[in-house]
Amino acid sequence: MKHYEIKIIGKVQGVGFRFMAMEAAYKYHVRGFVQNLKDSSVYIEAEGKEEDLQRFLEWCRSGALGTKVDRIEVTEGHLKNYVTFDIKRSSGTQFEKFL
Repeated sequence: MKHYEIKIIGKVQGVGFRFMAMEAAYKYHVRGFVQNLKDSSVYIEAEGKEEDLQRFLEWCRSGALGTKVDRIEVTEGHLKNYVTFDIKRSSGTQFEKFL
């Protein structure tokens, strides 16, 4: 099991990206959460098996209908043992290191 912190930069807010990311997470058996950031990017914490995470990252790179992914930043982190994949409300304070 691995834990990735993912920041997706591009046209990814206001186009349903978080909901589509949640569907992709369920499809690839990934747990964690997705959240909009104040800088118009999207932040994801994702946990799962390496091969499932790689498939999820491939989906993130291509985006979904109506999105335009310019860049993705991926950092490996410590497991938090998420049980589901959720959509979190935007927050400017929790992820200041990405702003």
